[in-house]
Amino acid sequence: MVNDSAEKKYFKKIKLIEKYNKFYFDNNKPLVSDQEYDQLKLDILKLEKDFPNLKNDNSPSLKVGFKPSKNFIKAKHKVPMLSLSNAFNEEDLKNFEKKIINFLSLKKSEELEFSAEPKIDGISASLTYKNGIFFKGLSRGDGQEGEDITENLKTIIDIPKKISSKNFPAEIDIRGEVFITNNDFKFLSEKFANPRNAASGSLRQKNPKETEKIPLKFIAYTFGYSSNIDIKNQSDFLTNLKEWGFKTSKFNKKIKGIKNLVLYHDQFEKKRYDIDYDVDGIVYKINSFDLQKRLGFVANAPRWAIAHKFSADSSVSKILNIDIQVGRTGALTPVAKIQPVNIGGVVVSNATLHNEDEIIRKDIRIGDVVKVERAGDVIPHVISVDKTKRDNKSKKYIFPNKCPSCGSKTVKDFNEQTKKYDAVRRCPNDGFQCEKIAMENIKHFVSKDALNIDGFGKKIVEKFWDAKFIKYPHDIFKLDYNKIEKLDGWGDLSVSNLKYSIEKSKNINLSKFIYSIGIRHIGQENAKLISKHLKNPGNFFKLINKPSIESLLNVDGIGETQIKSIKKFFSNKINLNVLEELKKCMKITQDIDLKKEGILNNKTFMFTGKLKEMSRAEAKSLIEKNSGKIISNVNKKLNYLVIGDKPTNKKVTKAKDLNINIITQDELINMLNNTS
Repeated sequence: MVNDSAEKKYFKKIKLIEKYNKFYFDNNKPLVSDQEYDQLKLDILKLEKDFPNLKNDNSPSLKVGFKPSKNFIKAKHKVPMLSLSNAFNEEDLKNFEKKIINFLSLKKSEELEFSAEPKIDGISASLTYKNGIFFKGLSRGDGQEGEDITENLKTIIDIPKKISSKNFPAEIDIRGEVFITNNDFKFLSEKFANPRNAASGSLRQKNPKETEKIPLKFIAYTFGYSSNIDIKNQSDFLTNLKEWGFKTSKFNKKIKGIKNLVLYHDQFEKKRYDIDYDVDGIVYKINSFDLQKRLGFVANAPRWAIAHKFSADSSVSKILNIDIQVGRTGALTPVAKIQPVNIGGVVVSNATLHNEDEIIRKDIRIGDVVKVERAGDVIPHVISVDKTKRDNKSKKYIFPNKCPSCGSKTVKDFNEQTKKYDAVRRCPNDGFQCEKIAMENIKHFVSKDALNIDGFGKKIVEKFWDAKFIKYPHDIFKLDYNKIEKLDGWGDLSVSNLKYSIEKSKNINLSKFIYSIGIRHIGQENAKLISKHLKNPGNFFKLINKPSIESLLNVDGIGETQIKSIKKFFSNKINLNVLEELKKCMKITQDIDLKKEGILNNKTFMFTGKLKEMSRAEAKSLIEKNSGKIISNVNKKLNYLVIGDKPTNKKVTKAKDLNINIITQDELINMLNNTS
């Protein structure tokens, strides 16, 4: 029998999980943390266990994911894409093993062999190959039916389009996870709450050309349907995946016994933040395919696999205040000032609230007791509010509609492609009328990728700003060094070094100059394209004329967004004055034409670690002068990874996995010396 109270509670939770599923799978906007979602799922399953008569089609015991979006053509999976049961501790794993042993009638002393694989927090996809050709790709959808996102998946470099291996099945559905690295996510964080949302949103673009702009990655880990596969276990299948050209996780491992699974889980959890993508647990699969076949499935999950989730690096604190920070592009970012709390060995006193929409969605207020999460290098963020501890007198936080720096009315940009307004609110000033934007522009102007003024970091910019030594970029070249010498921490030598660095920075090529002045949407690569098109510095200063700006539309890689930004920049009188002053102070030269047939022609390079007696900018310039190309990620397109002092281990490891040439700075110099 089911009592009324239990039934009411059950259907309330079913309705809630359906709502969470819609926002998570369909809208790419999770309403709760993974931990809260997992707990709700457990609550429903427990109610069903306690009251067997309770059943609903939307129960997590019967349903996977959410129905496919109407924006894409639907297609059936030949073999359903099911979810996994979760384990949170050793006891859960023992119960998992016990059920398997009982089901197979094995001896209790039998030690099962598992394939342990990191659970990537991304978007599941199924890739169908026929005769070695990738011809269809589906999202998981509701497990039975997915969205046809073939053209978007084809833009991902990690997905082979043709496989000629003799042992590759005539037809097979390769399954894996689409994700974005944390490093790449830094450039998308204004648009999405986390890397998973960024991957999901990018993969479900209607226009594949927009998806192509996003650095999506793919790691394969299993298969659905297969016509003629002759492989005996999961670990051998993973080896074959790699031989067929798919990326697999280097952390995959064969393990026997629950104690060893727990040990590996504990070891991996400690180093999970050294990995450049989000991992939220480890999946354990019975290694033998014969045993997997015998075990089969329950309603929506295999009996032979389970996900052992990680504990999040989180803690509870109180919001003391909410500070609105203004970035270089005018973006207003709310930051919670919290009571200092230790999270994962680091004392945290600030946590990002992302944007106005996030504050409204979570109903975050000053004085709230909140859960704060910190994951590796990701900025600490508030994930939930404990409303039971909220003061009765607390008031909703009203996001300022005026810039806290200059008082201008803030705006939200309208995206013509999505037909939606951005989540980020911005100060509309595109010049130096807003002090905060002006200061951030100067920080950008002196940064390593721009003028690269040694000894002129962010803290120095702030100090000189407060002392009223600088207000515009050109003020840097008119500094009164006698006044600087009187500041605390400055002496003859440090002032002399700064003066030398500033004088040296006056000589700059056009592309670096364009990048350094900080026009929104004009990064380093766009600056190079514009410089190459304009040919000489004089033409850049003529962009005040509308026809000159319109001519940039002929440049491949420069679109309406960039043109609009350039027009806005050149329509600002203060910006024009800054340009005129910089033209007087600096020697801006034409970019050196790269050798079309140089010694490094068609070779790509990437750096990691500190170089000796040479800046990275100088090294990059030398490579480009000799027809080489610099890329920003370790991938199949990279020919040489140049390592300096204290290189990033994960870059070196990835390069080794991809058989990329790893060379020292001296070896690079030897290559360059052979340019006769």
